Amino acid sequence: MDTSKKFLVGIYDDEDEVLLAVREVKKQGVKIHEVYTPFPIHGLDKAIGHPRTRIPVAAFLFGTLGLATMTAMTVWMMGYDWPIIVGGKDFIALPDFIPPMFEFTVLFTAFGMTFTFWITNGLWWGKKAVMFDLRSTDDKFVMAIDLSRNKLAQADITNVLKNSGAIEVNVKEIV
Repeated sequence: MDTSKKFLVGIYDDEDEVLLAVREVKKQGVKIHEVYTPFPIHGLDKAIGHPRTRIPVAAFLFGTLGLATMTAMTVWMMGYDWPIIVGGKDFIALPDFIPPMFEFTVLFTAFGMTFTFWITNGLWWGKKAVMFDLRSTDDKFVMAIDLSRNKLAQADITNVLKNSGAIEVNVKEIV
């Protein structure tokens, strides 16, 4: 069973050129797998067609979980399990609980978002990185096109990439 996939890789020199090329390539009916750049390009995610991220929702939920956890812990420990009168204050003195509640909110959000980022982007331990072209980490912009997801022939897609400003077009097989 052959599990390898063939990709056409277009290499670009300029960030404005690759942004225009994404629009041109999509206009020709070619489905783009991904564009790899050495730095973020404003508007590239919308041009490729990536949906809006739901990361703020996840951050809010992790923060709420941290706040609820610390609120329950402090109320239970200081009010019911081992109540101690400190300086004549009530057993459950919510203003005193605000600093640890804030810290747990931040802690749960930070850890939750880190693990969410790792899982959603497939960055688990031992995973082999896929590099279409090493120059994408330095000074080139790489557009990867999965040939199995496109109806156009490889030669037609190559012409579309070259006409959109690619300085070179390579075939890359990913196992």
